[in-house]
Amino acid sequence: MPVLRSLGRAASQLLQSSGCGCGTSLVPVRAIGVSPRQVASDASFHSVTFSESDHPRVLITGGLGQLGVGLAKLLRKRFGKNNVILSDIRKPADNVFYSGPFIFADILDYKNLREIVVNNRITWLFHYSALLSAVGEANVPLARAVNITGLHNVLDIAAEHNLRLFVPSTIGAFGPTSPRDPTPDLCIQRPRTIYGVSKVHAELMGEYYHYRYGLDFRCLRYPGIISADSQPGGGTTDYAVQIFHDAIKTGKFKCYLRPDTRLPMMYLDDCLKATLEIMEAPAEALTMRTYNISAMSFTPEELAQEVQKYVPELQMTYNVDQVRQAIADSWPMNFDDSNARRDWGWKHDYDLPELVTTMFSYLGSDSRIAQAN
Repeated sequence: MPVLRSLGRAASQLLQSSGCGCGTSLVPVRAIGVSPRQVASDASFHSVTFSESDHPRVLITGGLGQLGVGLAKLLRKRFGKNNVILSDIRKPADNVFYSGPFIFADILDYKNLREIVVNNRITWLFHYSALLSAVGEANVPLARAVNITGLHNVLDIAAEHNLRLFVPSTIGAFGPTSPRDPTPDLCIQRPRTIYGVSKVHAELMGEYYHYRYGLDFRCLRYPGIISADSQPGGGTTDYAVQIFHDAIKTGKFKCYLRPDTRLPMMYLDDCLKATLEIMEAPAEALTMRTYNISAMSFTPEELAQEVQKYVPELQMTYNVDQVRQAIADSWPMNFDDSNARRDWGWKHDYDLPELVTTMFSYLGSDSRIAQAN
């Protein structure tokens, strides 16, 4: 246990700079307007905080990362603000803090994570706590603790309390011996990053818990996710977010991948839509527990050409990071997501032109963009 405690402190320090959260403490103190002293003496007040409807009661771990805040917003609109608890080990921004229930939650603390689930009568758990690819390679012991030990805690609690559990997977779950164009749902994986290895482990453990204990485990392999709402967080595909910020600020972008590096990508809204759809899909419609989802695939060069329609003077240069390039070269170029489209009706809304237009509509008030339009 002393090792895990020290890892937890290290996780807090690292994740504050990496954009990834790991997520447990006791209760949504701020959301219900009571003091920590009151919380300590009364652990039963949660039952009157939430509506008594049939909506799921949701906990999102690692919620201050790229996806958690957007997912919380979507789920609160659908199920009610107080039915969705966002959690992380980092301090939230004011807009997040005041938008709905938020708690401190450390996934390496099994006892307190269990208390959160019990005290708040959680029925759905979205487990987003993880260290991403490049960050994980820089600190393998920490990635192993957060991505694997944390997962085990979540699986055991979800099985014990009959939760519907969502754990995202990734293009990083594949390796250099996997078929790359296209990559099917079932094939050789063999990733060569701790991030990828931990995601394959999550897929298999979730499937095992489903067949062994009846856990309602659901998983999507995300492509690279692009969002205007968050800063890049250490992932190999994050160049596709940074290019927009740099194009607006300086008109220059230095890419750490080769210009011909093709990877599957998806706009955030499509990702969140797919996540909600898989969780709401009837169990009998699912033929597998882990699905690929896809929207588009492009290279840095193709993305730059589309961006130059809005910032014509964009200067694109390349300074290849060999670590990230090796990771990208082991990943799929295109996802085969035909099973998701067949089983539960997955359909994306954003292709590359719509993606770029949407990103600039959020980020761009710069004169260069106005002139281009």
